[in-house]
Amino acid sequence: MSLIRALGMDLEARSDDSLRALFAARPDLISPAVPDFQALAARASSRVSVQRALERLNRPQMQVLETLHLCTNTDTGHSASAEGLCRLIKGSSLATIEQILGSLQELALVHPAAPPNGTTSAGEGGYFLPVGCLKDVVGIYPAGLGRSYTELVRLQPAFAQRAVQLVSELHASGMAIHDATTPMEAALALQHWTSSPEALQSILANAPERTTALLARFRNWAMGAVPQAQRKASVTTEGSDVGPIDWLLARGLLVPLDAAHVELPHSVGLALRGGVIINDFTLTPPVPELGWTTAALRRNAALSAISETLRLVAELLHAVREQPLATLRSGGVGVRELRRLSELLRIDQQLAGLLLELSGLAGLIRLDVDSSSWVQPPELEWLTLPRQEQWLWLVNAWLASERVPSLVGQPVNASPGAQAARSASGSTIPALSAGAQRPDAPVVRKRILEILHELTTEASSADGAAPVLDAAAVLQRAEWSQPRMARRFSSLIRGVLAEAGMLGLVGSGALSQLGSAFAEDRPDAALAILGEHLPAALNHVLLQADLTAVAPGYLAPELRGKLLVMADAEGQGPATIYRFSTASIRRALDAGYDAAALLDFLRAHSATAVPQPLEYLIEDTASRHGRLRVGQSASFIQSEDEAALQELLSGPKAAELGLVRLAPTVLASSAPPREAAAALRKLGLSPAVDGAEPAVHVRRSSAPQDTLRPVYTAPRMAPGAEEVDAQLDVLHRSVDAVGHHPPAASGGEAATQLGLEALQRAIRLKQRISMNVVDSLGNATLEVVVPLSVSGGRVRVFDPAKETERVLSVHRIIDIEAAEELRQ
Repeated sequence: MSLIRALGMDLEARSDDSLRALFAARPDLISPAVPDFQALAARASSRVSVQRALERLNRPQMQVLETLHLCTNTDTGHSASAEGLCRLIKGSSLATIEQILGSLQELALVHPAAPPNGTTSAGEGGYFLPVGCLKDVVGIYPAGLGRSYTELVRLQPAFAQRAVQLVSELHASGMAIHDATTPMEAALALQHWTSSPEALQSILANAPERTTALLARFRNWAMGAVPQAQRKASVTTEGSDVGPIDWLLARGLLVPLDAAHVELPHSVGLALRGGVIINDFTLTPPVPELGWTTAALRRNAALSAISETLRLVAELLHAVREQPLATLRSGGVGVRELRRLSELLRIDQQLAGLLLELSGLAGLIRLDVDSSSWVQPPELEWLTLPRQEQWLWLVNAWLASERVPSLVGQPVNASPGAQAARSASGSTIPALSAGAQRPDAPVVRKRILEILHELTTEASSADGAAPVLDAAAVLQRAEWSQPRMARRFSSLIRGVLAEAGMLGLVGSGALSQLGSAFAEDRPDAALAILGEHLPAALNHVLLQADLTAVAPGYLAPELRGKLLVMADAEGQGPATIYRFSTASIRRALDAGYDAAALLDFLRAHSATAVPQPLEYLIEDTASRHGRLRVGQSASFIQSEDEAALQELLSGPKAAELGLVRLAPTVLASSAPPREAAAALRKLGLSPAVDGAEPAVHVRRSSAPQDTLRPVYTAPRMAPGAEEVDAQLDVLHRSVDAVGHHPPAASGGEAATQLGLEALQRAIRLKQRISMNVVDSLGNATLEVVVPLSVSGGRVRVFDPAKETERVLSVHRIIDIEAAEELRQ
């Protein structure tokens, strides 16, 4: 029977509660909705859906599933029982295996099957088969074991050509191996020769030194790198100075794949493991070795990181407002701009890149498409918020963003798809470029916080000490809880921990109370905790006679912003020094201040009197400021009749022109030349327009600023109750409409999957199939062919009647059936 049909029958027999649990664990099965159970089974058997499901399995579940895959054959229907799997998984019990198989069945990754031929009883726990596409998903080395000799002979032509000679040489040298005349016979002979741990030990009795140590490297993975593997395999080595690699290759215990790689065959790997597939089975996750820190030190480190990050982000926004950041042609901010920004902020370039990314993903800076530069949006709400709300804004944006700030500065090959981010300045990922994009970043961040919370809860101490969790500890737990996602974790975990440290979710290497609150999806609790412990922002500075203002702590956002206008920041940390100079005072005067306003501001926000040198500096700079004035004018009006010009200037009729006298015979107007001329003609005058009107530059209007603050919602892991109820109703109505066994063609998705399943099975078994093929005119023809391969929507077939090969489009095939039953 088809595996999809068998899975559909299993799903149809389930209760509503069981189906609800399935949809909660695998929400993609009903997104979009399916019409019947056959379509549901087809989607549950698809490669993409099975990949997603396997990413949520822990290591014991994956080990049982891979063992079931190795013990069964979905083409012939050879199934396996929990009792059989228990014998191949060292350290397991029958009850444990049955429980895990039950959980896998609940996830629709395995389904009950008939016992293998020759088995009289189905056993207490029954027999199971995995979904059909599992082989494609788990790869060619399930459980780290290599392929069988027969499969290697079929797929490796070089080894097939040498296998007969190799077996003949071994037989002639006195080895207990049957002679062979064909490559397949040679493969079976090698497989039988290495079929047990005892047989392999006798073979290795005369092996060179270090052979056992070399084979131990293949204990968890079947492929290894060996220079000139094929050349070594072709040389007969019997001398005393033979190395372990040459010795193993000469006896077929290692099979060369290409010029630099070898593979340990399945039977040899199984014998090395003592005849079991899994020898490290355990239901208990590994406990990492942890350091410890005090709760006070953790809290102080987190609060200090939050305050410093908020200060640096505010200074960065001020720097961008004063001078926008130019972009590269390929996108992102180049090294020169990053270096300039790091010098302004008095930090290293790596931290400057992180802050730029954090500001960009939070919407605090945006790309202006007209100037191709990053600017600060007008009237940015973030600048006016209290510090704890500023922090919540940043954390929500970071958790929800698909960008990874820590990738900035890394080689472009370190990030999938980052080749597009290669810039002229080098082969590293620029800040704010496409290379820092990772669609899975929100899921990985949330999972890392959850693992940190799990480890912190498990290692809780009675004296209030907090465990220090590094990348190795988190990765060790991730490899156990979600081994299929371990590679994603390993590439992002260090950067995520560094970013979490900047935001105070991690303090002194330990998960803070703020981080625990977000791991449990309690942002309001995190905001309350921060509001309780974050020191209040200061609203005063200490003015000194050396023309500096010392901030005795972190300043209020409004005070800090105004100080950055009239003084230059120096130093790092909370006790920032702001230095006044002629240039900085002139900058404040250009911004609209005058001497009196500057002095009043400083007196209002200084805990000390304004020093006389600073007062003299402000007054002297202000006295020399504005002697030359620059204004804006769009046109001018010139006439020798001074009285007429005076009448225009003083009369109300020309007020709309914004006239200003520049000379006795010249007036300046804020209106363009043609508009000014039209207005003068309405007054009865006859002006002449000199020269062409300046070009009108059309500037794209900026998009309205979205003042809504970012709100983080955890990645959706389960469909809503209404969606599940609607899907259950559709499934029940489909059963009532067509009976308990829906036809294969009841849904397009199911029919397609069933056809592909039949095609792939026939290809693997080299079996004839009968199929209806529709031509361009809609005429259907029944044909009996042998399928050879299927890919890209096309299937290559061999027609035995015509002895020719053809290529058909899959969409023209409307029905497929096996033309001959497989003989057991």
